[in-house]
Amino acid sequence: MNPLTHFDSEGQAHMVDVAGKTASHRIGVAGGRIEMQAATLALIQAGTAKKGDVLGIARVAAIMAAKRTSDLIPLCHPLALTRVAIDFEVNEANLTRASNVFCTATVETVGPTGVEMEALTAVQVALLTIYDMCKAVDRGMTITDCHLLEKHGGKSGSFVAPN
Repeated sequence: MNPLTHFDSEGQAHMVDVAGKTASHRIGVAGGRIEMQAATLALIQAGTAKKGDVLGIARVAAIMAAKRTSDLIPLCHPLALTRVAIDFEVNEANLTRASNVFCTATVETVGPTGVEMEALTAVQVALLTIYDMCKAVDRGMTITDCHLLEKHGGKSGSFVAPN
């Protein structure tokens, strides 16, 4: 059997049939960061960016993106999400890291397939929104470390990324 489930026996791409899978509570948690100049982070923290509340708008963009993931990723199933939570951790520069904002997206559903792609999409769009809102003052921002942190539910059980 092909371990890449989005390809059939002839190697053609297809949407995986989840009709026979049992619906269960599924959770996907993803994270990622955007690194920036200290002055850019100060603008975000002070709420004085020209385009408005950077983290508030990024949160709404991330929620919208999670809900629209199947419109962006061709073989994703459209899902009825039961929860999307977006959290931001603001980190000032120190000796080992640049100033950054770390985004965590937690997405949940009750259904036959997981929500990892929705969580990853939410994080990426949140970070892209931060970039868009702050690019006038800092075009050198870097989006990095986007990855799945956890997934729970379904036949394969739980996954927690190593630290």
